[in-house]
Amino acid sequence: MNLIKVAIADDHKLFRKGVILSLRQHTNISFIIEAENGDELLEKIAEETPDIILMDLRMPGKDGIETTKEVSRRFPDVRILILTMYEDERFVSHLMENGANGYLLKNAEPMEIKKAIMEVMVRGYYLNNFVNRVLLKKTNARNKTIPSLSSEIVLSDKEKEVIRLLCMEYTASEIALKMEISPRTVESIKDRLMERFGLKNTAGLVFFAVKNNLID
Repeated sequence: MNLIKVAIADDHKLFRKGVILSLRQHTNISFIIEAENGDELLEKIAEETPDIILMDLRMPGKDGIETTKEVSRRFPDVRILILTMYEDERFVSHLMENGANGYLLKNAEPMEIKKAIMEVMVRGYYLNNFVNRVLLKKTNARNKTIPSLSSEIVLSDKEKEVIRLLCMEYTASEIALKMEISPRTVESIKDRLMERFGLKNTAGLVFFAVKNNLID
């Protein structure tokens, strides 16, 4: 894999330095930006764009929630990993559907942070046990509600298969091979679904699909 350029936004300097130091052994990861808040991050990435951002939520000035949305809008190719102390499912749902590609807690081991960076770069998202528990809880809660025909989501067989394979962590190229279609067609289906449901990226689409029982 080519060199991965990383930015980290966190108002605690010691934490930033600790994360950078813990990943220094991985020579394909290079931290190019440090920022204390969202305003500083946005200013810096306008000058040098990273591949991925490690984003704290609680920061002075522009916080991580608003910054995630703005980065997603202004720099759609930049991927965002939330790295926070907030173990709250409301944050997970909101952020994963509004531009975040993964959600990590600050007690994560350095190897998990490294794994998350790699998976986000390859697949476009990272779902750990914490996020999967949130998805499961939301799915179970939805199953208890009374179904409504007016709110039913109708998908074509091809759309269902693309979503199913995405949720199984296949890349667009791998999905294309399995379905015997072109990678461009896979990307077109993904883009169409994200636009239809108002989602920002593949992570949001996967999260939305599982939460709304779009796959068997």
